[in-house]
Amino acid sequence: MGVIKVFDFDNTIYRGESSVDLALFMIKNNKKILLYLPSIFVNMIKYKLCLVKKEKLIKKINNFMSAIIFDRKELLELVERFWSKKIHKLDRKMLKRINRDDVIITAGPDFLIHGIKKLLNTNNIISSEIDEAKNKMKYFNFGDNKVKRYKELYGDKRISCLFTDSYNDRALMDISDKVFIVKKGRLKLLSK
Repeated sequence: MGVIKVFDFDNTIYRGESSVDLALFMIKNNKKILLYLPSIFVNMIKYKLCLVKKEKLIKKINNFMSAIIFDRKELLELVERFWSKKIHKLDRKMLKRINRDDVIITAGPDFLIHGIKKLLNTNNIISSEIDEAKNKMKYFNFGDNKVKRYKELYGDKRISCLFTDSYNDRALMDISDKVFIVKKGRLKLLSK
C-alpha cells in the first residue's frame, strides 16, 4: 500500500448526515422513531460542535436501535430502499478522488455504508460496528476511536491527505500530512 488518502464520509463524500437521513427515512416505516428524533437531532448538533461525550451518544444510539431494528433481513431491505432514494447525495467529484488503496472512515454504522460499498472505489472502510443480533453498538468509530482503529489496521502509516468536514477529526488531522476541509463540495487546505 503506497500513499494513503483518508476520506470522512458524512458531509464529505455524502452530502449531509447519512445516519440522520436514514432515521428520517425510517419514520415512514416505523412511527415510533418520531419519539427519538428530538434526542437524535440534539445529539447530532452536539456531535458537530464537539460537545457530546461518547458514552452518552452510544447510549442514545443503542436505545434508538433497540426500538427500531427487528431483524437483519428487514434492516438490509430498508438500507437498500434508502440508498435507492438517496444515492444522488453522493458527491461524484469526491468519489473520483478515491483510489483502491484509500480509506473511508465514518462514525456511521457498518450496515449503512456497506449498502453502497461497490460505489466507493475502495474496500478499506472503517465504520462503527453494530451487533445486529443484540441491536447494540460493538464499536463506536468516533473521535479518537477513528485513529485507534486506523492504527490497528495500518500501523503507523501516515495519511498523505485527509478529507473531512469536521474538527471532530482532530486526532486524524494530527497524523495527516495534508488536511482538506470540505464544505459543500469545496476543498480548503488547512494550514498545519
